[in-house]
Amino acid sequence: MEQLKLKQDGLDIIDEIIHIYSNKGFESIPEEKFSLFKWAGVYQQRPKKDGYFMLRIRIPTGILTSGQARVIAELAQEYGRGLIDITTRQAVQYHWLRVENLPDIFRRLNEVGLYTYEACGDCPRTIIGNPLAGIDPNELVDTSSIVKELDEKFRLNKEFSNLPRKYKISISASVYNPAHAQINDLAFTPAVKNINGEEVVGFHVWVGGGLSNRPHLARQLDLFVRPEQVVDVAIGVTKVFRDYGYRQKRHRARLKFLVADWGTEKFLEVLTEVIGPYPSRGEDRTIGWNAGYFTGVHPQKQKGLSYVGLNVPVGRTSSEEFFALADLADRYGSGTLRTVNTQNIIISDVPDEKVEELLKEPLLKRLTPFPKTFEGYAVSCTGNEFCNLALTETKGLMKEVVDYLDAHVQLDSPVRIHINGCPNSCGQQQIADIGLMGGKSKTARGMVESYTISVGGHLLGEGRFNTQLKGRVVKDHVPFVLKELILFYKENRNEQERFTQFVERVGIEVFQTELDRILGQVVSS
Repeated sequence: MEQLKLKQDGLDIIDEIIHIYSNKGFESIPEEKFSLFKWAGVYQQRPKKDGYFMLRIRIPTGILTSGQARVIAELAQEYGRGLIDITTRQAVQYHWLRVENLPDIFRRLNEVGLYTYEACGDCPRTIIGNPLAGIDPNELVDTSSIVKELDEKFRLNKEFSNLPRKYKISISASVYNPAHAQINDLAFTPAVKNINGEEVVGFHVWVGGGLSNRPHLARQLDLFVRPEQVVDVAIGVTKVFRDYGYRQKRHRARLKFLVADWGTEKFLEVLTEVIGPYPSRGEDRTIGWNAGYFTGVHPQKQKGLSYVGLNVPVGRTSSEEFFALADLADRYGSGTLRTVNTQNIIISDVPDEKVEELLKEPLLKRLTPFPKTFEGYAVSCTGNEFCNLALTETKGLMKEVVDYLDAHVQLDSPVRIHINGCPNSCGQQQIADIGLMGGKSKTARGMVESYTISVGGHLLGEGRFNTQLKGRVVKDHVPFVLKELILFYKENRNEQERFTQFVERVGIEVFQTELDRILGQVVSS
């Protein structure tokens, strides 16, 4: 891959798609070029031989206008069989595209200020952030303009289009860490510092986070950054990664491995050579973690306005629903929609006197602000329906799981369940209360889809990844096994004890014993 990137900058593939392959068709694309399609935001869809593509649209910090949402809906309707997925990085994903469709999609998105370029590839990807930027009562500053400026600096910039590996950034000034700082290569979180007798609002800087099959939690640098300095610092960190990141082996090319080897002191020392000296850390203003959930009706910082957070089951919606969302945003709000990294969506700027009328809209029966306990806290990757890397189906199973749990378990506190069809962690299973990872198991019926179960993940404080339990659960048994594990929690928890707190208190060995008992019960039945 490094040799290929030396021969051709990944961004050059965009012109080739527009002027060559879209005219000559799928069969004209050389095999080695497909890996460069990622720089255009495009992946081959499963099965590769059928010639379909999936495509991601960058939505920095998740903020969309109704006009942009309508274009997204139109293109999905015309070219993507009406299917729209919201991803765990606030992006929108299409399926069923042909290479002949791509130039028109690029053009029409660009006309409304949306881009697929570098939504994938070894480059700075979609910058995620607080979906409530600008309206959040719990933010220190509005970060939307910072994200916009940095996105414009990076997008289509060949100075940063050949990084050692993918590169993910989050920027948020919310005290509840909705942008999951600890699992990003680079993150900025709210802080204050007394400088010359004045309390200055700014950010702390985290580096080296990332998931996949070797997850690392980001580490905080001894650095305080003012809002107007975020872009310069982000560019500096990116240069360090570009110039010092590992390129010999792709499985060790993420920034997290460089940070792990160097440590934060050496990393900051090298970074300082690039950006100059900055003040040391101030006082963290992150006080909790909302896990990226905003469902329900909530007041904005603007008096008399509310936002309405809608649940999108397993992140899957449609062109028809996107058209309707755009209409609702215009009718009840300011024409703004906001995508969330929990695969949900928000209608913002709704006058309080219009909220009740909005809640009666037919669309809000399926995309409800008041989901059932398990339905409202479920995250799923794409799975082997479309993804070439996935070993198992995911979205259908997750829908089956949450429907079963909501029918069989009455619970007054959420349990976050994430599912991945492979170890690459697009469903972010390591930060879930309960994470499922797909694979295969040999049975009397042959090879079947099965899942490992991990428990106890969260991003409170420095964060903690969940711990994988021993044993695999075949797909058909997953709903029952999870029900039994959750009932074990319900029956033995202390008052107000969250699932992750319960895991920490009783320990992994107790959970392992309980899983062994449940699996024994499944086998004997």
